[in-house]
Amino acid sequence: MKAMVAYSSRTGNTKKVANGIFAGIPGESKDMQSLEEYAGKDADIFFVGFWTDKGTCDMSVVDFLSGLHGKKVALFGTCGMGNDSSYMAAIEHRVKVWIPEDCTYLGAFMCQGKMPMDVRRRYESMEKNGVEPEKVKMLLKNFDEALLHPDDKDVQNAAAFAVRMMEKAQRR
Repeated sequence: MKAMVAYSSRTGNTKKVANGIFAGIPGESKDMQSLEEYAGKDADIFFVGFWTDKGTCDMSVVDFLSGLHGKKVALFGTCGMGNDSSYMAAIEHRVKVWIPEDCTYLGAFMCQGKMPMDVRRRYESMEKNGVEPEKVKMLLKNFDEALLHPDDKDVQNAAAFAVRMMEKAQRR
């Protein structure tokens, strides 16, 4: 079964996870490309990676997913607000709607990823703009925790996810 890892990465977080996904796919019938480089290589299973943009994926991922037909698809993504599993599940739900109905959706892997420093500066200015200090404190704490991700454990978990998705794809 030929596998393709295709991803969009703004800060390098999703690329790091893509490397873990790629490493976890057994065998040699696999390839990996960023969506910017993607040259239409075909595969049986597509692992499609994205960074989170306002609670969903960016438009390059929407366009890519919408163009897949008759494929097995697994999603993976990174998100700055990484300590909230319900938020990550909502992101997955918003992204998987772009997968055509004639595809087989296998599942998703999400992990926390560091955010650009301008996000921290925006959080720091929120209190001056009337946002509750406790909320600002929570956002800053999350930002600081996100600086450590994706870490080695996240990459290992991504590789294990790839193994599970390949096994699942074999059964379908």
